[in-house]
Amino acid sequence: MNRRRRIYEGKGKILYEGPEPGTLIQHFKDDATAFNNKKHEIIDGKGVLNNRISEFIFNHLNGIGIPTHFLRRMNMREQLIREVEMIPLEVVVRNVAAGSLSKRLGIEEGTQLPRSIIEFYYKNDALDDPMVSEEHITAFGWCSPQEMDDIMALAIRVNDFLSGLFLGVGIRLVDFKIECGRLWEGDMMRIVVADEISPDSCRLWDIQSNEKMDKDRFRRDLGGMLEAYQEVARRLGILNDNDRAAGTGPVLVK
Repeated sequence: MNRRRRIYEGKGKILYEGPEPGTLIQHFKDDATAFNNKKHEIIDGKGVLNNRISEFIFNHLNGIGIPTHFLRRMNMREQLIREVEMIPLEVVVRNVAAGSLSKRLGIEEGTQLPRSIIEFYYKNDALDDPMVSEEHITAFGWCSPQEMDDIMALAIRVNDFLSGLFLGVGIRLVDFKIECGRLWEGDMMRIVVADEISPDSCRLWDIQSNEKMDKDRFRRDLGGMLEAYQEVARRLGILNDNDRAAGTGPVLVK
């Protein structure tokens, strides 16, 4: 097999040159990171679960007309995606107070917010991804006012979909992060959802118990991170309930 050309490697994924022009292969690693990579472990099987959960969500987003970079899953760890020009922002949608919002504003974790709040963070590891305003974003040319409108409209639509999806399987969508990119088709450009949507990028709490089912299990040393991700996959119908033998890693529905 020919060696693929590596385009980019981040904390949780590697991008390789795709089989056709305008495509990339997105490979999900088992690395678990927190606090801008200050905390780092390898969690065997995490990349497989994130690949399948993100595939499930992106397929549904495409199906309801929310544009994404996702084309298809290639194997247990890799997806074929469209090559996009990434916008250097993390777009965070918050429905319930948690994490940095609770710390910044002194709001008790678990408090339902009066409405969903959209925040923006400048993607820059050296600066620890600082929070920025729309004024910063447009002034420094990271994206235009029209693109900002498109990004916020996408974020609201994704929030509506994810909230209903997870509510239907007994999970509360506390908050989540998306990234967006510019997809060029000839002279036409549109903003699409890119990167991934998985328990790495969402806060997910069990509705009955408030048990955390996301990366906070790693951030806060709660343990059971892989088991929590498996439970999310099981509830979404991705993971077979009878195929969870200890020590063999997750077994996923084909």
